[in-house]
Amino acid sequence: MSENPKAAGGRDPFRLAVLVSGGGTNLQAIIDRIADGSLGGVSIAAVISTSPGAYALERAEKAGIPGFTVSPKQFGTREDFSAALRAKVDEADPDLIVLAGCLTKIPAALVEAYPNRIINIHPALIPSFSGKGFYGLRVHEAALRRGVRVTGATVHFVSEGLDEGPIILQRAVEIREGDTPEILQRRVMEQAEWEILPEAIRLIAEGRVSVGAEGTVRIRAAGQES
Repeated sequence: MSENPKAAGGRDPFRLAVLVSGGGTNLQAIIDRIADGSLGGVSIAAVISTSPGAYALERAEKAGIPGFTVSPKQFGTREDFSAALRAKVDEADPDLIVLAGCLTKIPAALVEAYPNRIINIHPALIPSFSGKGFYGLRVHEAALRRGVRVTGATVHFVSEGLDEGPIILQRAVEIREGDTPEILQRRVMEQAEWEILPEAIRLIAEGRVSVGAEGTVRIRAAGQES
């Protein structure tokens, strides 16, 4: 099985690089869990925004976390952006990279450099309402338009394919009559995203998550040997 080589007995603390693009609500959920001790042994080494002026950077500053902007708009080519993003991530020396509302496609070179060490939170139950064009409110608009009875959120490893990496955790959320995309978005965040993203980080930091040759995730029970 493929496993994060640093997770099970690496450095203390377990270092995160968190990539963002917007308001940073999922970033705040991680910050809060670190502060209340739920993520003991985990620290955020850097917050990197792919969007200038993202409010997530203010959240990082308030928490005393180094924040940086590496935006495609700052570079003439996609290759230059990819190199700059890789350099900034490497500088943070992370054990795990967390995409917490990062709307920029992660360069293949970064995925190759950090295999099974990049995770993403998606506001739907993958494979439903995922892939190109499904982000933000668009996901919830599509769920309501389709008339599904439940939606939810998924934490998965990042691969070169969009929203195609191995699934780590999922949580379902009920859709209620009268829901708007905005109301549904908030419920998915509160009942699913803000819960399972920190939980996935905790499991990985404890060395309990591995990816088999067939591409599926195994989560070991606490105290269970690999």
